[in-house]
Amino acid sequence: MGAAASFLARPQRLVARAPEGDIPPMDWRGGPVNCEACAYIDLRARDGGRGCEPGHACMQDAYARRIDRFFRWHPELADQQLEHPYFEVRAIAARHASVFRLNGLMNDPDETVRLQVAARLSPAQLERLMHDPHREVRLRVAQRIDPVRLAGMRHDSDYGVREIVAQRLPLALLATLAYDPERSVREIVARRLPMPALFILAGDPEPEVRRAVAESLPEALLGRMADDADWRVRWEVARRAPRAMLAALRDDTDSEVRQMVRDRLAVPREAPHG
Repeated sequence: MGAAASFLARPQRLVARAPEGDIPPMDWRGGPVNCEACAYIDLRARDGGRGCEPGHACMQDAYARRIDRFFRWHPELADQQLEHPYFEVRAIAARHASVFRLNGLMNDPDETVRLQVAARLSPAQLERLMHDPHREVRLRVAQRIDPVRLAGMRHDSDYGVREIVAQRLPLALLATLAYDPERSVREIVARRLPMPALFILAGDPEPEVRRAVAESLPEALLGRMADDADWRVRWEVARRAPRAMLAALRDDTDSEVRQMVRDRLAVPREAPHG
């Protein structure tokens, strides 16, 4: 019997580089790892490692780290496994496969696979994933898609997606998010929205949003917010408003606002230039 035949005939010893007590080798269907049934068994015979090792680097294993190690050693095999029945194999293969093969995975039944596709396709190709049923995929799309295409995600059902849209949407379209139902989205809008559209949010029902407006308004226009119902907004006005407006806040009902006014007035006026 030749050396190669002898290797295939005898039970394969599992090489375990993993720490003591690590997850034992098990294939993705729940049975033992069967090297003889693997299409890549020839890799076991490679000298010097970097072939494959059950318990360490194995495409058949259920453990994602071992699958990932296998494809990092053999990225050239990734294209062959994009239709593998185990979602972890498809997802990890998608990290290494040719980008020209990824379009076929946009409708993969598992969101883990689609998430990898969304991470690798060019921003111009992501439009088909804008309305993916899984939020994690849509979050990745919102982070990477061309900003001019983000308008189609302004009404996403997940506020986290809309927060990213508010951060990246072109300013010309940003006012369309000023009435978003989520406070955090409107707060982001208030920090980016230019004048005069910023006035839309000056009467927002949430003080955090109004304070963001007070942080962004031109100083000369802060007087209209000096009687805001929330002390945090008035404090922001006291911090930024021209000295001439501070008299209206000198006797404010909140001690923090009054202290800010005193601190501002204690600083000598700058001498006029020239």
